[in-house]
Amino acid sequence: MLEFRIEKITDLPRIDLSPLLLESKEEGFRFIVRLVNDYKNGTNNFNQRGEGLYGVFNEDDDLIAIGGINIDPYSNDPQIGRLRRFYVSKAYRRKGVGRFLVNKILFDARRTFEEIVLHTDTETGALFYTSLGFKKSSGDPNTSHYLKLKI
Repeated sequence: MLEFRIEKITDLPRIDLSPLLLESKEEGFRFIVRLVNDYKNGTNNFNQRGEGLYGVFNEDDDLIAIGGINIDPYSNDPQIGRLRRFYVSKAYRRKGVGRFLVNKILFDARRTFEEIVLHTDTETGALFYTSLGFKKSSGDPNTSHYLKLKI
């Protein structure tokens, strides 16, 4: 059985992101590059109320997945969080790592947010998020899926 641990990342530069960065670029995804650049220039450090950046590490302490939550920058409602910069290493997909990470983020988010939104433009991503209870969204080009946390 594979062993994983999740950690809230508060100092991104101390984490070796190079394997995920390279792999994500090879797959044509730009959001890990954006994560690094935004963190470096201070435009997104995941440090506002309710926000957080999380990493999943394997038994060798290698970062195998990353994802965060921000106050949704496309909404004027601070009760809406946005799942962002979510990536799972190809070798660890379909092994529960992504579900583990999203569930931890949602567990922590319940203290602050009433709704979580996200944007994915892949069918695989859409299937993954709907399997976690997210509903498809329509009418907002910045949001493909949403999940109500508090009723």
